[in-house]
Amino acid sequence: MDQFSDSWYSYQVRYCSVNNSGSFKKTAKTIIKQLVGIRMVLDVTEYHADVYYNSQTGERIHAAFPGGVIDDVNYDGSIKAFLFLLNNDCCTSIDKSKKFLSDLTGGKLNISKGMVNKLSREFALKTEAERKSAYADMLLSPVMHTDCTNGRENGKGCQIYVCATTDGKALYFAREKKGHEGIKGTVTEDYQGILVHDHDRAFYHYGTDHQECLAHVLRYLKASMDNEPDRTWNKEMRSLVQEMIHFRNGIQPPGEPDPQKVSEFERRYREILETARKEYGDVPANDYYRDGYNLFLRMEKYMQNHLLFLHDSRVPATNNEAERLLRNYKRKQAQAVTFRSFENIDYLCQCMSMLVLMRLEEPANIFDRVSMIFG
Repeated sequence: MDQFSDSWYSYQVRYCSVNNSGSFKKTAKTIIKQLVGIRMVLDVTEYHADVYYNSQTGERIHAAFPGGVIDDVNYDGSIKAFLFLLNNDCCTSIDKSKKFLSDLTGGKLNISKGMVNKLSREFALKTEAERKSAYADMLLSPVMHTDCTNGRENGKGCQIYVCATTDGKALYFAREKKGHEGIKGTVTEDYQGILVHDHDRAFYHYGTDHQECLAHVLRYLKASMDNEPDRTWNKEMRSLVQEMIHFRNGIQPPGEPDPQKVSEFERRYREILETARKEYGDVPANDYYRDGYNLFLRMEKYMQNHLLFLHDSRVPATNNEAERLLRNYKRKQAQAVTFRSFENIDYLCQCMSMLVLMRLEEPANIFDRVSMIFG
């Protein structure tokens, strides 16, 4: 007898002895414990239609089947949503997704790889109107994040752009090239508000104002400290940037930063730049590491775009929102390694956009929502 069976037997013996004893009285208290499990139940609806034959014309007809019932075996929205979310949201491979469903159903459902692969295209086409509506809404946002990352398509490189507003809306775009060609057709191309981005100079041609991501600046300053330990400006600037971000994060909306404090930050920013100018004048940057010197020049030229977040409480100090969204694509890229066609990447981006938008809905039951769209 194993340990569990032995314990259960002892409990039964003790419970019986308690019932037979007159010393114990039943109380009003009941202890309830639950054991929860899960199982997959196949729900199959079979339709029959009698066929009628016209002996004069040879024509055969039957009653119409319900919408979506076309092939001998058809799958409803729940099956498609299950496989679609496993493959595109959970980033499992097509083989693993179909194998998991087969195992859950005891081998009764064996979906073809082609059917799973076509789900992204079907979902993207069925949600086009909702994405267009989100595109129009994002143009009205006063602040928007934007960024891009590298993708791989059949051994070639491509670009994935993301545009995200502060209220959570986001759209992904697959592009074959970077720069202005890549921005074309994205929300950024038509946007007329404040753009938050990394130091990609192409973005400076769009929007009305710009805030550079200070998380990147902090990393570049740390690299300068590691490679140029004898300089002081990088340490002072990194400390100042951290202090400014902390100050800004401490302001609760709709409050605005203290103008005097902001002026003091700007004064210290300029003084540190002068320190950098003097240090690089005395000891020029060497040919092996010029990133620190280039960062100094950039922070001087784009000072307004590094400190805009101190003047406008709507503007964040970092581009973390876009960075986080692009990591979702990176996870899928790591699973897929490379996509066979650019069209597949484009459909994936459209699907990822829709999943982000769906999570803003209340209640945000993604599975039910996706099932309805496929159904």
